[in-house]
Amino acid sequence: MTGGKASTGSPYAPHTAEETAAMLDAVGVESVEDLFDIPEPVRFDGEFGIEKRTEQATRRELQRTLGENRTLTEFLGRGHYSHYVPSLVDHLADRSEFLTSYTQYQPEVTQGFLQALFEYQSMLVELTGLEIANASMYDHATALAESALLAARVRQTSGNRVLVPDSILPERRSVLENYTDGPGLVVDEYATDDANADIDSLAETIDEETVLVYAENPTTRGTIEENLAEIGDLAHDNDALFCLGTDPVALALLQEPAAVGADIVVGDAAALGLPTSYGMGLGLFATREEFVRQVPGRLVGVSEDGDGNRAFTLTLQTREQHIRRERATSNICTNQAWVALRTAIHIAYLGASGLVELAEKCVTMADDLAQRLDDISGVQAPVNDRHHFREFVAHTDQPAPPIVADLEERGFAVHEVGEHEVQVCVTDVNEHAVDEFVTLFAEVAI
Repeated sequence: MTGGKASTGSPYAPHTAEETAAMLDAVGVESVEDLFDIPEPVRFDGEFGIEKRTEQATRRELQRTLGENRTLTEFLGRGHYSHYVPSLVDHLADRSEFLTSYTQYQPEVTQGFLQALFEYQSMLVELTGLEIANASMYDHATALAESALLAARVRQTSGNRVLVPDSILPERRSVLENYTDGPGLVVDEYATDDANADIDSLAETIDEETVLVYAENPTTRGTIEENLAEIGDLAHDNDALFCLGTDPVALALLQEPAAVGADIVVGDAAALGLPTSYGMGLGLFATREEFVRQVPGRLVGVSEDGDGNRAFTLTLQTREQHIRRERATSNICTNQAWVALRTAIHIAYLGASGLVELAEKCVTMADDLAQRLDDISGVQAPVNDRHHFREFVAHTDQPAPPIVADLEERGFAVHEVGEHEVQVCVTDVNEHAVDEFVTLFAEVAI
């Protein structure tokens, strides 16, 4: 009942016809449909166009469709990485109490899950050297976008520029521009030199209007960024925040972000806990304690209950569903808890020494494979005279597109990144196929 009258229409919007007409008149439209701009080709016409099938027929159709997929051994990277996920992760994360738990709003019934998220946050704090980490970002790109919005909020003076390296992945920059368009931020780039930041270019590009400087380590081309401290100094000299993009495996070996002046660390934490999912991820987001009230998403904290027992709860939830809209830091609604749980289990399984060992393999395997490809006539690997992590770019005298296509025909996938450049990524998941890959690469590179 609404206003003492029988409701009509949707049970979720129980308005009478008179009330609906009054609201439409107030906003100046004639019908509810006028409130939506849905292109004609995607409008629902009442028919799904899906043939009715029995369960058995549906299974056969799905098997036929999935059977068309090609099985490739992937030497792909550029933001999506696979490491072997121990079966322990599946067995624990697939327990019903984890699978059926949505957002942990009720601490009295979700203490176990809340503790797991608290441990995940604590692991990121240890790896980054920063004091605050959350568990509610979609992926690397959205975490980067949220860092730009945070920087714009906390800056004491005006400014609207976000600086990124010219080597940033196009899809990552696209998400950043999408998020920052509304607040009026402008994304500009600074040059890189031999796959690392060109400090002179950055010094010329940065100004007092800059609110955030973003860098990556490892970089898009797999190189180890050597100028992080200088980038941080330039950012802080211009009253801007310094944001570093990375991942948990790299953090186990590389210099601690806090030590080089990083104010925010973003990335994809699902490099551990999930196989490569090409879109499904877990955004890593850590920052300094002074910005805790500006952190998007949720933070799990530890306190005491009425009996003095250690207890966990969602300490901060700064999205507009929980606080006044004008005070919200973000509208991010994701519950990445289950993915964060998997990442936490995987890190705990590896332990400190195991995580470092895995990170060291990411360096040595890439170096060894690059040397073997470099021994092939007509191939130079790596192109960049730098240390590499997981992946590297190789130059081929022959055009890269047919080389990539020939490798695919033989069951291997690599990235084409230039007319004569391919990018190769090796981890513990595909290292078993390195010998065959090198043999075939030598055949197709002629």
